[in-house]
Amino acid sequence: MSPAPQLRNVLIVEDEPSIRNVLYLLLAGLGCEGNVAHTAQQALSMIEKQSFDAMLLDLRCSEMPAAEMASAIKELRPSLVGRVLVITGEVADPQTLEMIKKNCWPHIPRHRVMQELWDRLRSLLGSSPSSSGSTSRRSPPTHSSINSLSG
Repeated sequence: MSPAPQLRNVLIVEDEPSIRNVLYLLLAGLGCEGNVAHTAQQALSMIEKQSFDAMLLDLRCSEMPAAEMASAIKELRPSLVGRVLVITGEVADPQTLEMIKKNCWPHIPRHRVMQELWDRLRSLLGSSPSSSGSTSRRSPPTHSSINSLSG
């Protein structure tokens, strides 16, 4: 019997509970382990202690400026820099867009999380339905499964 496949470890940095829940469920649907940080400081502490395969980052979730967060990620875990996916509601903000471009981070507008996260995260992790050799992939969570979290 072959060993169970190792789950991909993804850090979720998001302060809004409803978005966190959606992200956590979507990660589970991709066969990933979601680890949650409510603030940038908490996320940096987690990054310092353990390795992550990817990071879902809300740049506006804490008191730390986005540039400082980017710099700290580069310093603590350089291998994670190319595996950050930004989720932001402020895509029209010039400073946010500049930070995203400067770091070459893909981003998803907050209102499009359900539509775009699945494909973007799969691309970021370098996996596709055929790359794992498994034909039984879970599909994205439905709205009813997400709504059950708040009940």
